[in-house]
Amino acid sequence: MALIAQGKHTEALEVITRTLPLPGVLGRICPHPCEDVCRRKDVDEPISICTLKRFTADQVDIHDLPLTEVTPRDEKVAIIGAGPAGLTAAYFLAQDGFKVTIFEALPVAGGMLRVGIPDYRLPPDVLDKEIEWITRLGVEIKFNTALGRDITIDSLMGAGYKSVYLAVGCHANMKLNIPKEDTEGVIPGVEFLRDAALGDIKEVKGNVAIVGGGDVAIDAARSALRLGADKVSIIYRRTRTEMPAREEEIEDSLEEGIEIQFLMAPVEVMEKDGKAVGLKCIKMKLGTPDKSGRRRPVPVEGSEFVVDTDVIIPAIGQRTDTTFLKGSTGVDLDRWNNIDVDPVTFETSRNGVFAGGDAQTGPWIAIGAVAAGREAAISISRYIDGSDLKKGRKPIDIPQKNFNPLNKDIPKVKRAKMPRISMEARKTSFAEVERGLSEAAAVTEAKKCLNCMVCCECLECVKVCKAEALTLETHFEKDTPIEIDVGSIILTPGGEPYDPARHDIYGYTKHPNVVTSMEFERILSASGPYGGHMVRPSDHKEPKKIAWLQCIGSRDVHVGANGYCSGVCCTYAIKEAMLAKEHSNEDLDAAVFYIDIRTYGKDFERYYNRAKDEQGVRFIKSKVTRIDPDEETGMQIIRYVDETGKRVEEEFDMVVLSVGLTASMQTTAQVKKWGIDLDHYNFASSSSFDPVQTSRPGIYACGIFQAPKDIPSSVIDSSAAAGVAGSRLAESRWTLTKTRDVPDETDVRGDPPRIGVFVCRCGTNIAGVVDVPEVAEFAKDLPGVAHVEENMFSCSQDTQDKMTEVIKAHRLNRVVVAACTPKTHEPLFQETLINAGINKYLFEMANIRNQCSWVHKDDPAKATEKSKDILRMAVAKAMLQEPLSESTMEINPSGLVVGGGVSGMAAAKNLSEQGYQTFLVEKTDALGGQARYLHETWRGEDIQEYLTRLTAAVQSDDNITVFLNAEITHVDGFVGNFKTTVSCNGEDNVLEHGVTIIASGASEFKPDGYLYQEDTRVVTGLELQQRFIDKDPSIKETDTAVFVQCVGSRIPDRPYCSKVCCTQSIKSALELKGINPQMNVFILYRDLRPYGLREDLYRTARTEGIVFIRYDSGKDLNVALVDGGLKVSFTDRVLGRMMEIQPELLVLASAIVPDSKNPLAQMYKIPQNADGFFAEAHVKLRPVDFATDGVFVCGLAHAPKPIDESIVQGQAAASRAVTVLAKKVFQTSGIVAETNPVHCSSCGGCVSECPYSAPSFIEEGPFTGKAQINPVLCKGCGLCVASCRSGAIHLKGFDNDQIFAQIFSLDEAV
Repeated sequence: MALIAQGKHTEALEVITRTLPLPGVLGRICPHPCEDVCRRKDVDEPISICTLKRFTADQVDIHDLPLTEVTPRDEKVAIIGAGPAGLTAAYFLAQDGFKVTIFEALPVAGGMLRVGIPDYRLPPDVLDKEIEWITRLGVEIKFNTALGRDITIDSLMGAGYKSVYLAVGCHANMKLNIPKEDTEGVIPGVEFLRDAALGDIKEVKGNVAIVGGGDVAIDAARSALRLGADKVSIIYRRTRTEMPAREEEIEDSLEEGIEIQFLMAPVEVMEKDGKAVGLKCIKMKLGTPDKSGRRRPVPVEGSEFVVDTDVIIPAIGQRTDTTFLKGSTGVDLDRWNNIDVDPVTFETSRNGVFAGGDAQTGPWIAIGAVAAGREAAISISRYIDGSDLKKGRKPIDIPQKNFNPLNKDIPKVKRAKMPRISMEARKTSFAEVERGLSEAAAVTEAKKCLNCMVCCECLECVKVCKAEALTLETHFEKDTPIEIDVGSIILTPGGEPYDPARHDIYGYTKHPNVVTSMEFERILSASGPYGGHMVRPSDHKEPKKIAWLQCIGSRDVHVGANGYCSGVCCTYAIKEAMLAKEHSNEDLDAAVFYIDIRTYGKDFERYYNRAKDEQGVRFIKSKVTRIDPDEETGMQIIRYVDETGKRVEEEFDMVVLSVGLTASMQTTAQVKKWGIDLDHYNFASSSSFDPVQTSRPGIYACGIFQAPKDIPSSVIDSSAAAGVAGSRLAESRWTLTKTRDVPDETDVRGDPPRIGVFVCRCGTNIAGVVDVPEVAEFAKDLPGVAHVEENMFSCSQDTQDKMTEVIKAHRLNRVVVAACTPKTHEPLFQETLINAGINKYLFEMANIRNQCSWVHKDDPAKATEKSKDILRMAVAKAMLQEPLSESTMEINPSGLVVGGGVSGMAAAKNLSEQGYQTFLVEKTDALGGQARYLHETWRGEDIQEYLTRLTAAVQSDDNITVFLNAEITHVDGFVGNFKTTVSCNGEDNVLEHGVTIIASGASEFKPDGYLYQEDTRVVTGLELQQRFIDKDPSIKETDTAVFVQCVGSRIPDRPYCSKVCCTQSIKSALELKGINPQMNVFILYRDLRPYGLREDLYRTARTEGIVFIRYDSGKDLNVALVDGGLKVSFTDRVLGRMMEIQPELLVLASAIVPDSKNPLAQMYKIPQNADGFFAEAHVKLRPVDFATDGVFVCGLAHAPKPIDESIVQGQAAASRAVTVLAKKVFQTSGIVAETNPVHCSSCGGCVSECPYSAPSFIEEGPFTGKAQINPVLCKGCGLCVASCRSGAIHLKGFDNDQIFAQIFSLDEAV
């Protein structure tokens, strides 16, 4: 820019051609991604970088530049393809002295530059001049010579070429896949542009319709206009905003009179006498976003119409024609059928053969091909020289990162625009439209450069994204501001994993075998970089010893870290250690270095015990401060002090840094603009009594944005936020609801089975072990199978849409998907059948992932054969499937909440606020539950004051009926129609309701021993809280207080953590200190577990002089009376010595214990776990639901938790309950048991076996005393079928003939 601004155009062109041999070409046709990142746009508009390159090339004859001095070499290099990649590679290789020959299949050079870009954009003489300049370096081009037809890689190598560079481009068209597409008059877009460029098409008559929205479609349309077409129309299935073509190209086409019809899609080519006469189209509407982020176009039923046209040009995309590589060439292709190369060196799987450009990336921009050609030239030169191809190189990236700061008050200058030829000339000739900048305009534009060190080309993200999450189409999408009116907002922006590179004390950035926990997850993943094989990154060998270091970036107040506990790291480190041992072929030594093990979640302690006691994971209490690498062996040396005080040095193959969670800086900046308060860690501020409410009314927060937390807590938060938001919007419910159009179901009864089999590769999860093509081929010969295909990811939205179309196109009436588990994916595929107009129960799933590729990962042959057998069985069952119907019944729009603690009251209050009548049943004479004995939250909020307000609000709510001193004695009914009998003050009340929320709570464990209830100075944690509430004056006189943690918790009888005790003890200890600052306060603990933001409280306690002593739980802790005083004796884990403290107050942090024989479990048919807490349907996906429909759980009945989490879970339970109540009607499953009363012997076996009380005896009529099944209560488990002695019960969808067909199909295989 500086050279152009100074008028030094020759010097500027010389600089440009150091990296770009086609400046005049690229200066005309490049979509200039560099301008997208030009920081000048922050002032006014980006600099016209592309146009300035063209200006420079137009000002100076490139042949006037001095040729590079070359030292000739004897080695020959063959380049296949004279497109931008091939020409660029030839340019740089010739500069290195090699003898370069380009073999080109076409009669002209330039590739798509010549035959894909019309002359009005790129005049041939400009391209020819720059190609001639390249050939002046000694590059030879042989035309009409095609790889696979005239030459082969082997023949070239045999002819003495030391290396071959494949730059064959992307010239094959993609088909529309509509009927009669091959009719005369249908010309694919790439073919049309090529024939026009080569002079094979000189005239176009009549009307022309182009299908597509990219640059090829625009170029074809504008070319057809210039070739004489009467009318040119572009048909595009989305809106203009989503067109992948450049905006300026779209605008140019519209200026020239080309019509663009949006939200239209072709259906069929209309033909007469063998020629195209029209294009049948259908109107589209935008549906849900696809994987690219764009909203997927959905056909509008019945909107078909015909576009009269003489020529149809499909231009929906290009693909690489690599048929010449199939066979024994040794060059591998990727899953897109492009040439697979190393991302740094561009070397293929065959030694000495390199590739680049569109043949490697798929259709992309020319500057990307130029970049690939340059990098390939470097690799080829190194290869021939025998040098390291990768040394000092990285994948192509923007090198400059540190920009100069922008000056203030930069004057705004309009962006330079090129003059154009007249519109008449544009429409009637292929003369170049844009005429270039004048000298003055170019100098003015160049002077706008801010000298911020921005590099030129980018878009490498598109190239390296194998998941196609980033494409050219998504890159060119424009941000469009949208304003929507809402009544509430829920913020779930999440957080970020801590980056240990911020303050790298562990060598994370220097040593490949030091990885983060997130990176280790990817290592173990089947879709990860090593295909699920556990190897260390440095040498890909399986590690024998792995260390996990806890609290990386958490519980640390040093620079670059965070003072809070991230809450999730201990449990996920245990999970990773156990998974690593499972992945290991040998007995892996897994060691976890920790400060405190914080497995405080439900069942997490059992998981920890299992890892420690059964799996042999070592847990070492030591804070590791550094890692010393052994450069020769790649081992990581850790030095630490063990619990005996001994210094230890150990070597590990790998070290995993258990990184914590942090607030997103990007989110932080945004929400501050919205006026939302954040805490000192930049998490959303909220109160314990309104946990999801932010500082702005109507805006709610949940998940990691609120505080570090795990998946179950995040899901509970989200349900709570939805419920609280719903309470604000109750009056608007259903007012903006749109009903999805569901196709009419096709009646397939009586039709012969036409089974479609879809075999999923699941990335490498399945295909990495199972021979998927072999399984698919096997399925083609199975009885009844009409169609078979493979899918990369069957559960992806695009595959679902494709399956819908395939079902319709092949008239399939049953579907089998061989993939993963039906537990998670069956509803998804059933939805696909519904969209295709097929009964959703005509579906069967073969689980070849869990049962084959995972189980037999070390035996692919066995996994493949087993996959065939499982698929054979699924097809045999599908042959006999029949459509099933679902019953519908009305829902009673009211709820019952069992338990009047804070969680139950929060649930009742939310149900009421959402407009539903609610019954609240409490067994005691007062509302409040355990909260009545709590003084303050860990934040210092007054619980009693809150409880008073909440109780008053509930009791005065007209929508809530409260029953005190009440007991549930009987329950009838099912979801939507429960009848619960409540005994209250001697009267029985039958309550009819649609949903039930169990909030029956739990209680504090009353310890045995410790002199509890023998000495008034020994109290439980709750009893101390009561003394605080009562403002007991004796507390001030206390000189020494001792807290003993885990009393009744984390023992064989109760192997769970009660979660609240550590925080409550710390808070109480600080309160004691506040009452009497001179008091000596000791906390005896096993592991301190003030998780999350509560870590601040722990830190404060230490600074206030509270003494924390880790006692040995494996040895006795005794409390005795000595001379009238208390004496606590225990063993210090650190010192290894017996210690004694003589306190005036002993506080026992007692466990939270449930009612292990809670009658509600039997009444509502809801399960309890081994500890007696109620067991949710799914710990992560449905943490407040039961498997029994219409019944939900919250509060201490679910698991130990503090008051804020009890409140939020109560709100979440109400929110989930409303998902039932709001439907007004309930649909049962079609897979239910059914009796034949004629065969029933009235034995009652089914009635006694069913855990859901679905069977009962008919009370009247001709079949009195015979069994019947309530389909609403039935879960389709089949227990009643198995227990029926007379064969009177069958299970729809799993009938005897279907089961036997599966079994007999295996006999046929033998």
